[in-house]
Order: sequence, then C-alpha cells, then structure tokens
Amino acid sequence: MPIKIETLRAAAIRQASHFAKSFGETKTLNERTAFLCHSHHDANLAKGLVQLLSESGWRIYIDWADTAMPDTPNRQTAKLIKQKIEELQYFLYLATPRSMASRWCPWEIGYADGKKLLDRILIIPTADETQTHGSEYLQLYRRIDWSSKNQLAVWQPGESDSGVLVKDLW
Repeated sequence: MPIKIETLRAAAIRQASHFAKSFGETKTLNERTAFLCHSHHDANLAKGLVQLLSESGWRIYIDWADTAMPDTPNRQTAKLIKQKIEELQYFLYLATPRSMASRWCPWEIGYADGKKLLDRILIIPTADETQTHGSEYLQLYRRIDWSSKNQLAVWQPGESDSGVLVKDLW
C-alpha cells in the first residue's frame, strides 16, 4: 500500500535534522545514504520521508539543504546533483503529483538509471484521497512501501508478500 501523503505530512511535524552532511560521516556511523529526488514544492513531504527513513537508520541527502547548491539552477546545479547521485548508496524517487510533473525529477531518475545498479534505485509511491502516484515506475524499480507489520519495507516490482525491511537493507 503506497505511503499516504498525510502520513508524510504528520512525520514532517516530528522531523529532526537527519539530512546527510557527508558520505564520510554516514560511512563512519554505518548508516545507509540516499539521494532524494522530489519536487521542491513537496519540501514538507520530503521532510516527512526523511523522518520515516531516519527512524530506520538512513541519512538522506536533499539538494535544497546543501549550502553548496547555487540559488538558481544552472550547470553547476546539474554537476553537483550528478555527483551526489553517484556518491550516495541509493537513489530515492518520491512520487507525487508534483514530482511527476517536474522537469528536474525525470532527468534525475534517468541519470540515476544510467549510473546506479538497478537494486539501488527505489520508488516511493504515494497516495492521496483520489489516486496513487508513481505507478509508472513500479514495474521498473523496487519500491518502498509499508509491510504488514506497519514498517517500511522494500519490495521487488510486482511483489507484495516478501519485502525486506528498510532498516535491514544494505
């Protein structure tokens, strides 16, 4: 079952600072790292997802939290994003109506698809009152979704009965 947008909003309220600062820091702490692809208009939902994943021992990189990023997107922005996608262990795509309509998000997932191992790209489908978002990608990549124990798990495309808990994923 996709993560409800309301669940992400609720998690954002309790969100602490769990953004990945550097790959070296997270490696020392033995944490999983990930680049989070999302629409900047969904910053609050991204914060909620960061909170949920941090509770499972993950550190998430978000470009707008990076002080090295230019204020206005340009070639340097693209260079830094490419660098982070390659450097961090996983690539996460937060699928929402806004990310699906974004100009940058499809570029980022396309870049990740060419640079990362297939099992290192994870889709986070979301649902609102009317529909599920991200289903276009669910047969291509693994997804993060809720387990029957109400914990985040990673599922193979098309599977719903044998996910691996996010906290156990390496």
